[in-house]
Amino acid sequence: MTDHPTEPPTRRPLLEVADLTVDLLPHGAAQRVVDGVSFTLHEEETLALIGESGSGKSLTAMAVMGLLPAATARVGGRVLHRGTELLTLGPAALRALRGRHLAMVFQDALSALNPSLTVGHQIAETLRAHEDIGRREARARAIDLMARVRIPDPARRYRDHPHRFSGGMRQRVMIAMAVALRPSVLIADEPTTALDVTVQAQIMELLAELREETRSALLLITHDLGLAAGTADRVAIMYAGRIVERAPVEELYAHPAHPYTRGLLDAVPRLDADADALTPIPGTPPAAGHLPDGCAFHPRCPGARPRCREERPLAPTAPSARSLACHYPLEPTHA
Repeated sequence: MTDHPTEPPTRRPLLEVADLTVDLLPHGAAQRVVDGVSFTLHEEETLALIGESGSGKSLTAMAVMGLLPAATARVGGRVLHRGTELLTLGPAALRALRGRHLAMVFQDALSALNPSLTVGHQIAETLRAHEDIGRREARARAIDLMARVRIPDPARRYRDHPHRFSGGMRQRVMIAMAVALRPSVLIADEPTTALDVTVQAQIMELLAELREETRSALLLITHDLGLAAGTADRVAIMYAGRIVERAPVEELYAHPAHPYTRGLLDAVPRLDADADALTPIPGTPPAAGHLPDGCAFHPRCPGARPRCREERPLAPTAPSARSLACHYPLEPTHA
């Protein structure tokens, strides 16, 4: 499936991902868990990558960042940052690029942070790993970063260990580390997992502010359609390792064309609807390496036809603001 941006050709994307594949290499045959994923990200743009658990969202992000070990995963396709191919870079070149040009906010901040080091030390070391600065300057800049992400009393909290922070504050520490070097592309993998609604809103507002301040691009990975609705410019829906629908956020939410997208929206609770009106998607996603023939969604699709069971749908090849992988897309009047 190929992404076709509508931006003028002179506006070069910050990040281009083309036909990305990830094969896990357990004992036995390789299992393809990401299959032909393509998208672009431009300056000051947010793309939300949405799908159920196991759809391949996080593996896509890890592949883009070059964090999948070669011993257990094989990555194919193309990943370009400002035109530079990342998949062919060696370990040293990737380490130099990560943090300064590409950065990631992981979904479990407590696991991502080192429990034996203070949070201030960890932020400061991020700076010192990429810049020739002393400890005093690194400490001052780390405290400033903590203030920017609205951690109260940052000079005092600089000396605290991660376990002394709440979940929301730990996530702010992770964001401070990610934006320390003002990367042009920020990947946020489920950045509000296990946080209450108020803290979720604060974290997303902070990410949006930092994106505008640094003129960076944000790839938001989430299963929360409500979160994406208030944040993203474009949305890509992922199912069983493939992107099945991509569109501007307003258009996709108003007129979902793929039955899976429609199912995800129907399963979201709404204040103006009865809880009994929720319609869950029947069945479960297929296991990696065991996709059915044809469209991977057809066993769960209420509108599946014989063609869906036999032929895999492909995205249209003509340039468009919207792409879809479905033989029988929903009409706008059905949305």
